[in-house]
Amino acid sequence: MTQPAAASDDRSAAPVGVAEPLVVMAGVNKHYGALHVLRDIDLTVHRGEVVVLLGPSGSGKSTLCRTVNRLETIDGGTITIDGVPLPEEGRALARLRSDVGMVFQSFNLFAHKTALENVVLAQVKVRKRSKQEAGAKARALLERVGLAAHADKYPAQLSGGQQQRVAIARALAMEPKLMLFDEPTSALDPETVSEVLDVIRALAADGMTMIVVTHEMGFARSAADRVVFMADGALVEESTPEEFFTSPTSDRARDFLAKVLHH
Repeated sequence: MTQPAAASDDRSAAPVGVAEPLVVMAGVNKHYGALHVLRDIDLTVHRGEVVVLLGPSGSGKSTLCRTVNRLETIDGGTITIDGVPLPEEGRALARLRSDVGMVFQSFNLFAHKTALENVVLAQVKVRKRSKQEAGAKARALLERVGLAAHADKYPAQLSGGQQQRVAIARALAMEPKLMLFDEPTSALDPETVSEVLDVIRALAADGMTMIVVTHEMGFARSAADRVVFMADGALVEESTPEEFFTSPTSDRARDFLAKVLHH
């Protein structure tokens, strides 16, 4: 039986169908020269939802993720975030980017700044917080990602997994409405992948809205509310993780799963 709409105040209990849309992509197209990398993308991500993008290399997953905060421009269609069309440039775009956290394959930390300083910097420069307030928030976030003891270390003194967790803390310090993860574990040693995925799982449990591009099938199965499978720049199918991994509807998805689940 469908829950009444009143239950939607509880993010964890709200059926996705009654949650408020946060990201709406409609008819989005993108070309690199003659290459059509995004084909008529229609995708809605609701508040508190974790959407995982899966698909073979070159399918357009990372490009789609990067269009959401306009790191990649689009040639056609519309993208709105929290009901507002994606700004093209200037201060409005800067404001939007401060509301949309992004974590990349590479960690992009400032090498000459400590972990703590990396998490403090944008809070002071963009959010105009005092250094004391920003420092307190940074320490709390480093503790949240399991790095309180490493606050004063420089990136070169940290493992890849630790650097990526600093990058996540830095994004969270801006109190974003949405987090984008573009293959956040692909540059990591296998033994450090799980420590980063555990942090992302904890964010999911806390109700953070997320779009995650990943090759980690176990994570997709356990953490996603919805799996979106892409191939050749198009959305081929989307469903719950259970449905996708047990009974995919398209030949492309079946072929993809046969390859990735048996290696």
